[in-house]
Amino acid sequence: MYLPQEIIRIKRDGGVLSDEQIRFFVNGLTTGAISESQISALAMAIYFQGMTADERVALTLAMRDSGTVLDWQSMALDGPVLDKHSTGGVGDVVSLMLGPIVAACGGYVPMISGRGLGHTGGTLDKMDSIPGYQTIPTLDEFRRVVKSTGVAIIGQTGDLAPADKRFYATRDITATVESVPLITASILSKKLAAGLEGLVLDVKVGNGAVMQDIEQATELANSLVTVANGAGLPTSAILTDMNEVLAKSAGNAIEVREAIRYLTGDYQAPRLHEVTVALCVEMLVLGGLVDTEEQARKKVLNALNSGAAAERFAKMVKELGGPSDLLTNYSNHLPLAPIVKPVFLTESGYVEHIDTRAVGMAVVALGGGRQRSSDVLDFGVGLDNIVGLGDYVDQQKPVAMLYARDDASWDSAAERLRRAFTVANEANNHNVVIHQYIRN
Repeated sequence: MYLPQEIIRIKRDGGVLSDEQIRFFVNGLTTGAISESQISALAMAIYFQGMTADERVALTLAMRDSGTVLDWQSMALDGPVLDKHSTGGVGDVVSLMLGPIVAACGGYVPMISGRGLGHTGGTLDKMDSIPGYQTIPTLDEFRRVVKSTGVAIIGQTGDLAPADKRFYATRDITATVESVPLITASILSKKLAAGLEGLVLDVKVGNGAVMQDIEQATELANSLVTVANGAGLPTSAILTDMNEVLAKSAGNAIEVREAIRYLTGDYQAPRLHEVTVALCVEMLVLGGLVDTEEQARKKVLNALNSGAAAERFAKMVKELGGPSDLLTNYSNHLPLAPIVKPVFLTESGYVEHIDTRAVGMAVVALGGGRQRSSDVLDFGVGLDNIVGLGDYVDQQKPVAMLYARDDASWDSAAERLRRAFTVANEANNHNVVIHQYIRN
């Protein structure tokens, strides 16, 4: 038996908590025996004092065990159970293509995703824009779709890592979100609860990411990889750029449209394609589905070019309640806001800098993201044909097409967008997409 205040004191003074002390505290999170003030006190102590690798593993496993831990053994799957997690960015629609691609290559992807946070878009919000699609099915239904389709993209249920949900809610209002040990445990507890056999992390770095400089991003990636492997989950990470929008669109329905166009081969934005393929390749190698990266790349491109990945996506949508003709009739199922006009800059030149966070906030201001947790999203607003670094813009070439519900919100978002782009007389060097790989 431990006293919560003693656990807080140990960490406040820079001490190391035992596995038993951490498990006791996390159990109190789940039962309600630990108060909100005690949660916030420990979070602040961890924020300033940090945690050792062993403490991070213990916290992650304790939060994993606070609820249901999925077990796929009984389902006799004929391939590895794999997933990827992104730390979040603008126009990051990768999950919608990656899950079906990996499924078409022989993996099983039970993807438990989150909603948008701040300026970053959420995979779950994108899936919610598909009419009829059930983002919170029962666990039995989730298992069934994963087995029959190879992929299911859903939201976190109350059964999975409930301690994390309570811990995060307190961190969100006590300025302790940015703690690397707590981010690590929060992300990995949910992934471990999904019963994975391999995980690849897409750690974003840049002005549109949570971690804005390479040192912060590397620290987080190393922490995630070390703790995940220490907890028995084979994991690697890729640091990818978020100094510009990843896709050519930003919003909810509009990003689903881009994902469909990508899967069907209609249009594949180069940067989005590079990141998607790199993550898929890493997952296939990690899951033992191939021996080499070259084999993995061929397998991934074949899944795309043959239409197999698109078929998996269509089947997943149908199995989870969405329209059966989404791939061929997406313009009707995913309507966009009626006020659509190009946004021009007052100056001509090559795009030298993009405030990617401001681009994301323009979508939030349109109603495509939440300013309060209770906000209801407008799935039809957003941006398309967004230019990238080095692109030339003038009075004929806009920085984006902007979809709004009314003229007033269009004007406001357009002004935000104009301020987000800076141009120069000469084109900059090519912006690197993939910074580095971090493996155990």
